[in-house]
Order: sequence, then C-alpha cells, then structure tokens
Amino acid sequence: MGRDKALLELAGTPLLTRMAALLAPLVAQIMLVGDPQQFGKFGYPVVEDRWPDAGPLGAIATALAAASEPWSFILACDLPYLTGDWLAWLLGRATKTAQSKPVDIFIPETAHGLEPLCAVYRSACASTLAAALDRGVRKVSDSFAGLIVERIAESEWRKFSPDGKLFRNMNTPEDYQEALIHFGR
Repeated sequence: MGRDKALLELAGTPLLTRMAALLAPLVAQIMLVGDPQQFGKFGYPVVEDRWPDAGPLGAIATALAAASEPWSFILACDLPYLTGDWLAWLLGRATKTAQSKPVDIFIPETAHGLEPLCAVYRSACASTLAAALDRGVRKVSDSFAGLIVERIAESEWRKFSPDGKLFRNMNTPEDYQEALIHFGR
C-alpha cells in the first residue's frame, strides 16, 4: 500500500477509528497493537508488538497476552466491508457456544481459507501462539495446533455479505480506490 492502512480514510474516518466504532458496543475494552507514538492519539490503550517482524501472528499473540478479559476479538484495521451486525453475530455465537463446549477460537472460513484477523480467541491462547512463534511459525493457522477451532462456514457468514466482500481487505491502492467508491469517498 505504501502507507499505514490504519490511517487511510473512508468517508472522512480513518480505518482504525471505523473498526473501533464497530467493536465499541460489543466489547469491554479496545486495545491496539502497534507503535504507541503513532496510535496513542486515537485514545485507546496501545501495546507495542512483542514480535514486530512476525507479521499478524505476532500481533495476535501480543494482543492476547495483554488482554484482561477471557476472550478477545481480534480484528484487522483494513477490513472496510465488515459490519456491526456480523461482528455482533460472531461474538454471540462465540459466547453461546463457549458455554456448552470447549472452544479456543471462533474463526470464519472462506474459499481462500481461514480469516484469523476477524475472529474471537480465548485469551489463554497467547501461550500457544507465543510457543509457535518461538518455533519459527509465522502463518497464523499453523499456530493453531493443539487448540480447539470452530470454523464459521461461508453459508453462515454470507447472510451478512451477499456480495461476499465481508473479509476483503485492502492491500493495494486499487483496493483502497474500490473501497472509496463503495463508501462514497
């Protein structure tokens, strides 16, 4: 992308602020993983990534280790098509299911694979993910060995996204331009 995606604006709002607004009604606290100097101005606690060169897995492990609640909603900032309805449904599913059976991660699945940056994790998974990082694992789904993962099938999440864009992220300027058009700049 050439610049920090969290700061890109859609309809005049930085993506980071948009994601926080979607989560705010659902969670006890919002915490950011990143550079405290850069993200402190947003008004949320910021935890510096303990594994800054490990990609998303390092950020997830950092967030889970710093969490004060038993469950953590892990959400990337570059998912402009997410909706509050979907996030509320996913959290409700996790809350209800966790009462009846042991699950560590509730994660949507698409034709492209798992979506670990829009999932609900048991915060206690931090040690498993940290151990995977210490072994050199960098792919998020490869760190799930030994964890109980409940996959949310496309047939379940598709009702929140008939066009299938729910988990489409922005990796290129073209992706950003498409989102700008979709959201009216």
